[in-house]
Amino acid sequence: MKTRYVLITPARNEERYIRTTIESVCAQRVLPARWIIVSDGSTDQTDNIVTQYSRQHTFITLLRRSAERTRSYGSKVRAIWLGIEELRRSEYDFIGILDADITFEPNYYEQVLQEFARNQRLGIAGGIIAEVGGQPLRLGRGVTQRYVSGTIQLFRRQCYEEIGGLPALRYGGEDTAAVEMALLQGWEVRTIEDLIVRHHRRMGSEGIGILRARFRHGFEDYCLGYHPVFETGKCVRRIAEPPYLLGSLLRISGYAWGSLSAPKRELPPDFVKHLRTQQIHRLFGGRHG
Repeated sequence: MKTRYVLITPARNEERYIRTTIESVCAQRVLPARWIIVSDGSTDQTDNIVTQYSRQHTFITLLRRSAERTRSYGSKVRAIWLGIEELRRSEYDFIGILDADITFEPNYYEQVLQEFARNQRLGIAGGIIAEVGGQPLRLGRGVTQRYVSGTIQLFRRQCYEEIGGLPALRYGGEDTAAVEMALLQGWEVRTIEDLIVRHHRRMGSEGIGILRARFRHGFEDYCLGYHPVFETGKCVRRIAEPPYLLGSLLRISGYAWGSLSAPKRELPPDFVKHLRTQQIHRLFGGRHG
């Protein structure tokens, strides 16, 4: 079984969580060959915390990147690209993107690698996200086996290279784009439902609040090319998710605003066609997404 994997973590002002993430990785039964943590313009203690651990663990490397002048959702991806460049001369079979606010059990990567060993067409895999925020552990809504959260995506190297890596999209959604591009290339994608990953803040809301985040999520979905019928169904399903009806209304409003104001989509027409075909199939097939 091939077990040589590397990790890249883009981190911006993650002093609150990154220590526990590092400790989770360092406790793995199968350790990464290298772990590149890219400080993306951090102004808190993130760099100092990572430096402390890199002195104890030689597989950890800290890179520093200057903050971009204007806010851009592509900044995270450009930080990942910097990590990829650092790994250019490294040997590995799998490459993982790991957010700096994630924890998991010591057998996490061992089990994900076993899934890759069982299926040579598996291109992207990872566990299932459960948010932690003072409330009981709960699984995210709308999770399917064919989608892996961008916070913990592990790629077979061949798959990552065939899809051209993660795209730096102006309005975000690079994780969804990577999954759909992999499927378009004939790779399989799998969420391992009994492998729990703990996410220590509400996804997609850091720094902007949950209401603005819901509007942005709808705008992002439009820019990615989501089918309007699928987006409507998605909003209806998520009325039961805080902030309930208001959150769904804001999300569909963001989608509608995108249709009126967004520039030309960054992803090619064949990608959008594939995405919409898959979404309609899933919607009328009764599976969430």
